[in-house]
Amino acid sequence: MSKSGLVITAHPGDFVWRAGGAIALHAKRGYRMKILCMSYGERGESQFAWKEKGATLESVKAGRKAEAEAAAAVLGAEIEFMDAGDYPLGNTPEMLDRAIDIFRELNPSFVLSHALKDPYNFDHPEAAHFAQQARVIAQAMGHKPQADYTYSAPAMFLFEPHQPEQCDFKPDVLLNISEVWETKFKAFQCLPAQKHLWAYYERVALNRGMQGGRNSGKPMVHGEAYMRLFPQALEELV
Repeated sequence: MSKSGLVITAHPGDFVWRAGGAIALHAKRGYRMKILCMSYGERGESQFAWKEKGATLESVKAGRKAEAEAAAAVLGAEIEFMDAGDYPLGNTPEMLDRAIDIFRELNPSFVLSHALKDPYNFDHPEAAHFAQQARVIAQAMGHKPQADYTYSAPAMFLFEPHQPEQCDFKPDVLLNISEVWETKFKAFQCLPAQKHLWAYYERVALNRGMQGGRNSGKPMVHGEAYMRLFPQALEELV
């Protein structure tokens, strides 16, 4: 069976700005990449969409859904929406149950989600805790017992928040996304409702690429920063 990766995101833009490189890179290498998008970001993540004449909640949601689907397709991923609302982000037992099923069905090699703290956006840590809870419950044999249980709890990486210093974000992984940077930037262009962020996240990628090169001694132009949530088990230190 091919490997897979799962991204759990609060809003459509989050998976593009912060993890688009990882998604595109692993999709290029044959991974099945799935994005679980908890909301359409219709209230607080759609500044330019609301400036359009005659904008309504439903029209903004439809526009953001189309943008997210286009961005996911560019990155090589499938996407599923929960329509949980944002600002504040909703959460129901049915949503959690569906997420647990996704973990078991996909059995991902890794999962990506938000930082655990974000004083500027409470939706982000809500999504991170939701992802953690689903990851943990999915490994409980007594939850929906099944004969062919094969799930193994995956490594979890937290992607970089907008203002990392305020979120206790201390990256311990710098991922080289140079070979897929153009793909990631094309995904940026699928999100005109947040076009003010395109240049910002290009600068972030260049900064992380420079840091990655200095830490690895290998050429790196564009990078993404991640923070491991759980310890890495090794046979030797390398």
